[in-house]
Amino acid sequence: MSSTLPLPFFGGTCTKAAFSFSLKSSSPLVPFQRLHLFRSTSRTTTRIRSSLFHSLKAKATAELVQDKESGVVATGKPVVEHSRTFVEARSEQELLSGLRKEVDAGRLPPNVAAGMEEVYQNYRNAVFQSGDAAAVGVVLSNMTVAFDHWLLDVEDPFVFEPYHKALREPFDYYMFGQNYIRPLIDFRNSYVGNLSLFYEIEEKLKQGHNVVLISNHQTEADPIIISLLLEKTNPHIAENMIFVAGDRVITDPLCKPFSMGRNLLCVYSKKHMYDIPELAEMKRKANTRSLKEMALLLRGGSKIVWIAASGGRDRPDPFTEEWYPALFDSSSVDNMRRLIEHSGTPGHVYPLALLCYDIMPPPRQKKKLEKKELSPFMGLDYQ
Repeated sequence: MSSTLPLPFFGGTCTKAAFSFSLKSSSPLVPFQRLHLFRSTSRTTTRIRSSLFHSLKAKATAELVQDKESGVVATGKPVVEHSRTFVEARSEQELLSGLRKEVDAGRLPPNVAAGMEEVYQNYRNAVFQSGDAAAVGVVLSNMTVAFDHWLLDVEDPFVFEPYHKALREPFDYYMFGQNYIRPLIDFRNSYVGNLSLFYEIEEKLKQGHNVVLISNHQTEADPIIISLLLEKTNPHIAENMIFVAGDRVITDPLCKPFSMGRNLLCVYSKKHMYDIPELAEMKRKANTRSLKEMALLLRGGSKIVWIAASGGRDRPDPFTEEWYPALFDSSSVDNMRRLIEHSGTPGHVYPLALLCYDIMPPPRQKKKLEKKELSPFMGLDYQ
């Protein structure tokens, strides 16, 4: 693809050479991806993010800690009899009435059911606006699967290890995420810039080298968007990329099934390390374990890791409304440099620029979670 496509928040000043720790000389090109939604879906999908990825963060984090301390081992398989209410639904009416049935049976908390119904309404509206003749079937098919797996995680919560490998069987969570987000993207007007660099990266991986993508971060769906835009040209990268993920995407019951389909290195963000002071020490120890896991992975070679070095998502300038990348945390970049240098395997660091804020953008204002807040609707975040 042409390297002259507009990328306003890098403005031609951020080059591969500026971030490269490659043993070879670097090209001045930057790989990037620009995403377009179907016309008129931007405002609707903004609401999707607030309902799809809302979180009882403090409670979920505490439960995650409790599970780890009790020695619970995650298998991904339910240990209780799973309700078939949603998988047997054959219409919108049956699907939504199933929510009431599960709430009445005590298998689904009312607030989670309310979030699920809001997700359905917003997702349906967004997909319908794409003009796809098969929209009715697509919505019912994807939401039936989503409802079923949200309920499954309520019945038998999945616990993530520090390094989580995408679950592809007996249920393929990776394709579940791909199929869910796919209808929201207008692929005719979306593109990958400097595509040749992804072929270059693929060759380095085949040679046993490691690659790290230092990226900006705009939406909760970034990992799925990256995979969708690369699945035809670079399927190996799309399916094998490892994402450094914040704790919120592995504790939210409505987010977890999407995270289960990605390769994740799970960390606690430094920005939220002391949100709940009594959990700070546990978070530091968990991050140490994750760093050890990353070091072991890199020693094996042929790994590609994505990290949002800002530790959070981009937000628009409050005065100009233009989107720009959040400032990178230099210590995060330096940590990746050291890990690569000490892996004993050739390594390369590339910047990756993302422009996809129209789908599930973050709230305009950051909100710090107070200890007393046990049930706010919070946006989920990879980092």
